Amino acid sequence: MSEDNNEINNEENTPEQDHGMLNVIPVTGLYQNWFLDYASYVILERAVPAVDDGLKPVQRRIMHAIKEMDDGRFNKVANVIGQTMQYHPHGDAAIGDAMVGLGQKDLLIETQGNWGDVRTGDSAAAARYIEARLSKFALEVAFNNQTTEWQSSYDGRKKEPIALPMKFPLLLAQGVEGIAVGLATKILPHNFCEIIRAAIDCVRGKTVDLYPDFLTGGTVDVSNYNQGMKGGKVRVRAKIEEADKKTLLIKDIPFGTTTTSVIESIIKANDSGKIKVKKVVDNTAKDVEIQIQLAPGVSPDITIDALYAFTDCEVSISPNACVIVKDKPMFLGVHELLKLSVERTRELLQKELEIRKGELEEQWHFSSLEKIFIEKRIYRDIEECETFEAVIETIFKGMNKFKKMFRREITEEDILRLTEIRIKRISKFDGFKADDLMRRIEEELKTVQNDLDNLKPYQIKYYENLLKKYGKGKERKTEIKTFDTINANTVAIANKKLYVNRNEGFVGTGSGMKNDEYVCDCSDIDDIIVFRRDGKMTIGKVQEKSFVGKDILYVDVFRKNDERKIYNVIYLDGKTKTSYSKRFAVLGITRDKEYDLTQGTLGSKILYFTANPNSESEVVNITLSPLSHARKLSFDYDFAELAIKGRSVMGNIVSKYLIKSIKLKSKGGSTLGGRKIWYDEVLGRLNVDSRGKYVGEFDTSDTILVVYKDGTYEHTNFELTNHFEAEQVLFIGKYKNTKPVTTLYFNHKEDTYYVKRFLIETQTINKKFPCIPEGEKNRVVMATDQHTPIIIMERGGGKKKENNTEDTINLADFIEVKGWKAIGNKIAGKEFVSVVLLPPDPETEIEEEVEISIADAQVSLLNEDLLQEEEAKIKRLLEDEPEEEKRGKPKLKSKKNNDLDQPKLF
Repeated sequence: MSEDNNEINNEENTPEQDHGMLNVIPVTGLYQNWFLDYASYVILERAVPAVDDGLKPVQRRIMHAIKEMDDGRFNKVANVIGQTMQYHPHGDAAIGDAMVGLGQKDLLIETQGNWGDVRTGDSAAAARYIEARLSKFALEVAFNNQTTEWQSSYDGRKKEPIALPMKFPLLLAQGVEGIAVGLATKILPHNFCEIIRAAIDCVRGKTVDLYPDFLTGGTVDVSNYNQGMKGGKVRVRAKIEEADKKTLLIKDIPFGTTTTSVIESIIKANDSGKIKVKKVVDNTAKDVEIQIQLAPGVSPDITIDALYAFTDCEVSISPNACVIVKDKPMFLGVHELLKLSVERTRELLQKELEIRKGELEEQWHFSSLEKIFIEKRIYRDIEECETFEAVIETIFKGMNKFKKMFRREITEEDILRLTEIRIKRISKFDGFKADDLMRRIEEELKTVQNDLDNLKPYQIKYYENLLKKYGKGKERKTEIKTFDTINANTVAIANKKLYVNRNEGFVGTGSGMKNDEYVCDCSDIDDIIVFRRDGKMTIGKVQEKSFVGKDILYVDVFRKNDERKIYNVIYLDGKTKTSYSKRFAVLGITRDKEYDLTQGTLGSKILYFTANPNSESEVVNITLSPLSHARKLSFDYDFAELAIKGRSVMGNIVSKYLIKSIKLKSKGGSTLGGRKIWYDEVLGRLNVDSRGKYVGEFDTSDTILVVYKDGTYEHTNFELTNHFEAEQVLFIGKYKNTKPVTTLYFNHKEDTYYVKRFLIETQTINKKFPCIPEGEKNRVVMATDQHTPIIIMERGGGKKKENNTEDTINLADFIEVKGWKAIGNKIAGKEFVSVVLLPPDPETEIEEEVEISIADAQVSLLNEDLLQEEEAKIKRLLEDEPEEEKRGKPKLKSKKNNDLDQPKLF
């Protein structure tokens, strides 16, 4: 452009004397012509990609330059830029930026070094510090000199490709954005695997659906995508999770935004009074995490809606697919772009097969010539020839006798190649090997010809091979949703597995630790807490592999401010050799800082350790060293008598003598009492904040019973992280094995309503079981665990509502308690309108509880009498047994409990 301006200035500033005056040149026509030329140049050579390979000219020249330099090793980006400047008549900055863009898409170029981050907006390091090479995928789909069309470079010194022989819909995979003169293009990126599957469907003539997928993740509404053409629109949202009542976490950001721009938009919305937040923290590292701390009294649900409405947590993108087709810009939809790519790929594959066929035929032809030349000893006929022309003529005559055996005419070039065969090769010629080679060539020729005859199946096989080789790790990152309603109840998904190497002191989620001990599932943003044998405790972020110190006793995901998780510890002081015990909770500390649970003296160590999620106590049996002077070498110690204090306290003295062993004798209950749980019917979440329906008071072994509208039920624990499908939950309550469940359900096949009462017999946690007959439209209308459920049922009495009747029914009298697989009793047919469950009678519920408690006590007392009698019999038998037989019998070992429930002596 600068050269054009210089030419303009030169022409305007050249004085031409005409009768003493400057010659005035009208610029109207010149401007029109120059503008069109410039606009065409920018459209064709700068901003808009070609449909053939999906690349802009600068991108194509970069790829060609890297291929010229390719030797399998990484090249400095600065060198690649210099190589590209032989083909691209523009500055190095434009080439560098285009190359960084290609590298960040992680498809054609394999990168090394700091290439920036599209999520945070961080720029790449200088070109002299970063390196690149072609990916294996690019080498397979984008290059083939035999099928490439070439043209001269801008200065005529080099040859560059008109378009790369791209055998993949790259334009749809990478996406592109460009602003030209008079038009713009914006094609959104799509999922790699979905593109290949769609291409296969296109080859088969099926209809395809392709929707955008972004490296930044998030969610997208594609209801108005319009195949990516002008006039379409997609809405993209960040993924926002509710960490707790006061904290929201943004995990993915919308395409086209950065963490910085999202944070700035949140602050701007807060300053304008549209939302109220206390603090915004960017914790982005390997994964995006923006922490939003809410102001006191602000609803997290309302805040999530406001974030989508007033900040960059939701953006609207208008695609406009414009590409160069035969040197002209055209506006095409995604389906049309895919179809053109599939057709071009088929043409390229056909060319490659035809080239390979020609190569094989040439190979077969010369192998046949060579075989006849040597086996028929034609080379001996040339011994008496005095000139080279005579040699050629003699060989021609000798080979013409067998010309019917060849697939084409024998040329002079063929004869010249025969004259180049060395005596050594003739002397060592093996006819069997030659026949085997020709047979293999013929087999490959048949395969190639078959592929040419069945080009579409061959193309499908080609795409399937690409999917198999390169599809791993390229799964969809952006979730497709409809944004009519806002889903504000998303919780953190434990998508990682935590492992520990106790001896070496490593903890992490990386693939290199999968052979170590599995701890639990966790998420990328979790903190982990670690206790070591030397009494040190530390908390840090979950990493792929991190060293936390050797001799790890305990590791788990750390829940901040968890007042109910209590740690029971007995430790030995290294200086005094006195053993101390203490109970404490870890509410919150500084990350990556070591805390000492002992008194910090040399040789101190933990003797006994347990982590109790609901403040459970325990009784342990302690055995002292036989060399100690204690009067009592064995005694029981009850942690329930120990007050819960801070982690830094010294603790209570257990013994001044050395301890030989500590064994768990019995597990106690929660020392903080049961935990009161409520269920938020809107969010589908459990809470301890008195929000929603009161579920009950829960101790360690208690579980929750949930009955769903689809006719299934399940047991779950009472972890606050549990999430239920709020619209499907019909009943939720504390599970008691003595309380029958009453359900009123609809059987669609019979068009009838049934009532059944049953006791829960299954004990499996977090698994759904059916409680009504299976059927697509069968559903539960009412469910309760009341001992005496009373309902008011409305029945239809005709077309008018005034004719409806209401019946009050005691379901305990209506049907007896049966098995959970029973069908139940019919209660209504088509006349059923509605049912209302009356609140329980407190006196009836209490009486039922008392009766059951007395019955349980009687059973327990009977069992105790039987046990006492059995113990007495065993005692008498042992007393009467001869001493020799006693010594000869092996000692019985008690079965161990589950390893997770057993504390250990270290």
